[in-house]
Amino acid sequence: MSIEAGRKAEVIQAYATKAGDTGSPEVQVAILSERINNLTGHFKTHTKDNHSRRGLLKLVSQRRQLLDYVKRKDEARYKSLIERLNIRR
Repeated sequence: MSIEAGRKAEVIQAYATKAGDTGSPEVQVAILSERINNLTGHFKTHTKDNHSRRGLLKLVSQRRQLLDYVKRKDEARYKSLIERLNIRR
């Protein structure tokens, strides 16, 4: 499930490190987290949707890779990011 353009713009604005920032790891992780949360809600009503579940697992893996990258580069940024997004680790 994709997110609406307005909601995506809000997420980008909230997590951007500078003006016009759409590619920083923080923004990418925030967008992936939003999509993961939407899919998690979708599975509460559509329990047998295994095709979308595979996509969810790919999104979680991609987010994990980005978070590992941020942790490798700057652990303080990593800790603040997972705290802001309420991600368990």
